[in-house]
Amino acid sequence: MGSPLNNESKEYLESELQIISKWEKEQKGLWFWEKIGRLPFKLLDKATPAFIQDKIALLLDELGSFVQSGGQYLTKEQSIFKRIEGYVPGESITSVDDCANVSLLVMNSVSEDIKKANSKLATVQGASTGIGGIFTLSIDIPLLLSLSLKTLQDISLAYGFDPKDKEERVFMVKCLQFATADIVGKEAILNDLSSFHRNEQADRKEMVSQLQGWREVVYTYRDQFGWKKLLQMIPIAGMVFGAFTNRSMIADVAEVGSMLYRKRRIMMRLEAKID
Repeated sequence: MGSPLNNESKEYLESELQIISKWEKEQKGLWFWEKIGRLPFKLLDKATPAFIQDKIALLLDELGSFVQSGGQYLTKEQSIFKRIEGYVPGESITSVDDCANVSLLVMNSVSEDIKKANSKLATVQGASTGIGGIFTLSIDIPLLLSLSLKTLQDISLAYGFDPKDKEERVFMVKCLQFATADIVGKEAILNDLSSFHRNEQADRKEMVSQLQGWREVVYTYRDQFGWKKLLQMIPIAGMVFGAFTNRSMIADVAEVGSMLYRKRRIMMRLEAKID
């Protein structure tokens, strides 16, 4: 597998950056059916039971709390440290700085493990909450949001970034926005995130102060389910659709987090080689 520690060549890092750039371009396309799929929830707003509307209001508060203080979604660092240690025999991983010093290949492998593990968890969760149709859908949405944030925190650690840092939590919310945005939205978010890649502190602070977008995340997150989640409202049959849509959602969020965090780590290492 090569050395477990960071000793990549400039050429290797640049080739990895090209892979991410290609992925970013591919993300700017939005299938027509996805646009159509977001319409039902918009139309159902007025007919949505009050208890679900209340649950969505709570989500807004919880996500705001997450951005401000870390909320209830902080991951267990030790579990990620142990995952990394599995790829670096003889090395002790006890801090975020240790995570930042392993090779990109190890980081990518751990990130892929996180994606698979959390996608499986989302599958079980979606099937469980799909049993009761629309009544358990109100439980499913916050659980899925929680798992999405945990997935991004796990991935941030895998690439050596501290999820306790408020700026990292902003970055995660931006990742959630990217995962659920349309073409125009994806381009705007990539522009916002460029300040993280350039490590421009002034731009980062401005992004933190202007982050009203966390409210938008909850609504776009809900709309993202579209007609697929409508099918989950059917009792019993919702098990199948719930399992599929939740697995897909977490896989998408994990892919976005992996690619965007990988890009930041690559840019930082390229800058270090120039210096």
